[in-house]
Amino acid sequence: MLPAPRPPFLNGIRAFASAARGGSFVAAAAELHVTPAAVSRLVKLLEQRMGVALFIRQANRLALTEAGRAYAEGVLPLLDALGRLTEQVAERAGGGALVVGVGPTFAIRWLIPRLADFQRRAPGIEVRITTGGAAIPHSEAWTCGIRLGQGAWPGLMATRLFGADLVPVCRPEMARSLPSPAALARAALLRVAHAEADWPRWLAAAGAPQVTAAGPVFEFYGQALQAAADGLGVAMGVRPYVDDDLAAGRLVAPFPLALAKPEGWYLVHRPERAAAQGFRVFRDWLLAQAGLAQVTRG
Repeated sequence: MLPAPRPPFLNGIRAFASAARGGSFVAAAAELHVTPAAVSRLVKLLEQRMGVALFIRQANRLALTEAGRAYAEGVLPLLDALGRLTEQVAERAGGGALVVGVGPTFAIRWLIPRLADFQRRAPGIEVRITTGGAAIPHSEAWTCGIRLGQGAWPGLMATRLFGADLVPVCRPEMARSLPSPAALARAALLRVAHAEADWPRWLAAAGAPQVTAAGPVFEFYGQALQAAADGLGVAMGVRPYVDDDLAAGRLVAPFPLALAKPEGWYLVHRPERAAAQGFRVFRDWLLAQAGLAQVTRG
């Protein structure tokens, strides 16, 4: 009868994996909430148990040995898979929340105002909103995310919700001074740092390519829209961000042209997350809300 395999030294493996990812014991210590000396000691014990050096310890950094690289290539995917399995089992047992990664403007301007309806329909499902967006990688901790893009993200499944239309918006009294798109040359055109092409694209489609957007720059759409509501200038709104503001009269669209962006809004998730508690209920509700939004906009 073959002897049982020696049980793995899990604390040492976690310390090794964190150090391999971060490139130092200091980075690993911050991730594991222990001291660098503790990480170093755990890795040393692991090396002694294995009888092989995993790191070359240099003055300011760590370098993996050949054996360390081989071990990292095998261990890191196993630890990631173990983390995902733990989350899935916890969710199926009813202990997990539905974590939705979404950009701040979409969350504030569209999703959060509708969440009360979801809570009424599914009071037993806890929804947690966390910061997401196009510039932030999809987190393993998220059940799903809502992203603006063209529907293709490696490793993610994507379900289209609705398109994104560009439409300039401003306060009602400011709109009265804008008889045509050419009049925007006299207005402050509020810009968003990560969407520099929005204004030129819309102005060209509106027959006013000579107008240059040269107003204040904001980090997020939501900031620019708030500035427009405060009378600072004309913001480039993105529907559905501005649908509720337009319906309430807080903002108006001085021109009828709504130009479709090449991107759309998608619900995205990793394939294994489809089995998460409450995900299908949330997905079906979200698709229904997206359909209502398209009817309203139509």
